[in-house]
Amino acid sequence: MNKTIAAILLASAAFAEPGARMQCARAKAGFDLTADPRSPAWKGVKSTAGAVDPFGKPAANNRFEVRVQWTPEHLYFLFTCPYDKLTLKPSPSQTLETNKLWEWDAMEVFIGADFANIHRYRELQVSPQGEWVDLDIDRKNPLPEGGWKWNSGMNVKARIDEAAKVWYGEMKVPFAAIGAGEPKPGSEYRMNVYRLAGAAPERIQVMWTPTMVRSHHTPEQFGRLVLTR
Repeated sequence: MNKTIAAILLASAAFAEPGARMQCARAKAGFDLTADPRSPAWKGVKSTAGAVDPFGKPAANNRFEVRVQWTPEHLYFLFTCPYDKLTLKPSPSQTLETNKLWEWDAMEVFIGADFANIHRYRELQVSPQGEWVDLDIDRKNPLPEGGWKWNSGMNVKARIDEAAKVWYGEMKVPFAAIGAGEPKPGSEYRMNVYRLAGAAPERIQVMWTPTMVRSHHTPEQFGRLVLTR
């Protein structure tokens, strides 16, 4: 693992508890995806650490950083993921959705806008190879095929820096796909962010807010994403 990035992750790790809040600043304008935290679009955007296991204990490795921005049309995520070894799906596709992407290394965002029905939310994923999957989740009335045939219209970009042993993933998600009304400063969304790494039986889960169980599908434990100016 790149020692500099590892030190930043350790220093910035605020072990999130249920009800944690992540600030999301408004971008000056929409932008193309680069999967590069050094790009002008991400300059000055603060990161939040994902640094705990499902039960809230500090993760030994596979910590990550997430940055977020918004425009009236889109929500942007940028992930920085140091690694020791990647577990990648053979024959990846960047043009067709990859069901069960969660069986490989991936970053996940679970996000919902309905505070009255917290069992309804979206699941969005990107892999180090630029694969993606998006799902419409209803825990009380599951949709056919688990909801993965739903289409959010999101775009993704990923990049692996083999020399530094870091992979980067980026998402551009239409607000309309989240089921929200018109976004504005002060708008809140229920959210958690997860990293999946490694192969069974040593599969590793690292997250922003602990779930207190092995499943990521615990909307009661989601934190809050808050839009700011």
